[in-house]
Amino acid sequence: MLNRGPKKKIAVAVSGKGRTLQNFLKGSFAFEVGAVISSKPDAAALDLAKAHGIPVFVDNFKNINAKALDSWLLQLGIQWIALAGFLKPFPTLPSFTDRVINIHPSLLPSYGGHGMYGMKVHEAVMAAKEQCSGATVHFVNERYDEGSVIAQIRSDIHLITNAQDLADHVFALECHLYPEVLTRLLNQQLPLAEGQTWFFEKV
Repeated sequence: MLNRGPKKKIAVAVSGKGRTLQNFLKGSFAFEVGAVISSKPDAAALDLAKAHGIPVFVDNFKNINAKALDSWLLQLGIQWIALAGFLKPFPTLPSFTDRVINIHPSLLPSYGGHGMYGMKVHEAVMAAKEQCSGATVHFVNERYDEGSVIAQIRSDIHLITNAQDLADHVFALECHLYPEVLTRLLNQQLPLAEGQTWFFEKV
């Protein structure tokens, strides 16, 4: 039976174009984007949010008032926060303990950490002549890309010859992985037991 009740709300944290935000908005998922958080006032993702009538919170995140952000998200009925190209350390929010996640364009713990994002990741993967890559969804903590891994999607990349093609390939994988993980988190099907990773196989 289809669940026709109101969709659960997530917030998406961005710093740039908002490609993942766009993926969430164009798809038919078990959740809806109820808020957008940005570390840049000129992020293109904000135009997308405003076009869809989504409330936005903008701050440089140098001296963020975590209590104010926490309260704002609660007022909007947000249940989970999904980082999507958010390039600043995300603050600890008391109401969202273990409910802030990020997606990273590699198979963590490989090719993660401070300064490893976007094309830098894919260039490093190509330079190492890896035969497999993919994406990882993990919990967010105070250290870049070191939170517990929730899920991964893996793909053979031996036929890919440059970093841009790899970036496009991995982002296509992310567009399947991230919504599915969010849905399973909201439905309490994830995370698995401590130390276990759920591997998503795209149909």
